Amino acid sequence: MTGTLEHIYLVAEKRGETEAREKIELEAGLGIVGDRYHTHAKRCLSTEDPVPENHLSLIDKSVLDDFLANQAKDSDLTYADFRRNLITSGIDLNALVDKEFMVGSARCRGVELCEPCAFLAATVHRGVLPGLVNRGGLRAIIIKSGSAEIGSTITEG
Repeated sequence: MTGTLEHIYLVAEKRGETEAREKIELEAGLGIVGDRYHTHAKRCLSTEDPVPENHLSLIDKSVLDDFLANQAKDSDLTYADFRRNLITSGIDLNALVDKEFMVGSARCRGVELCEPCAFLAATVHRGVLPGLVNRGGLRAIIIKSGSAEIGSTITEG
């Protein structure tokens, strides 16, 4: 199973603006350098608190395209509004829960489905909660540092 990294987004601060990137560094045990979850993970380590298993989030581009065409067709929403780090194509993200996979040169492990939340529904579109259940993407941890850029492959195993 092989997919492609189509878009990359980071949010530097909690509830902050989404920023598009061309290339990223993924740091094992922490997250994507420059993202809010990476900063939070480093803070946890400094206080000897456990690091949450939310280093990065991925979602399938076709799921977003479907949602935008059918649930939000009269809106000006973009992929960035959904606040997922990596927009992918060609790979079944739901099948990667509890499995290892590569994003560019970084090794990751799927932790859980990234279900839509009330914050996303309130800030993006009310249809997010029913429209993206079991299709909201994947939450993953980084187990081996590496880098990725738009066009990088995503491979299981």
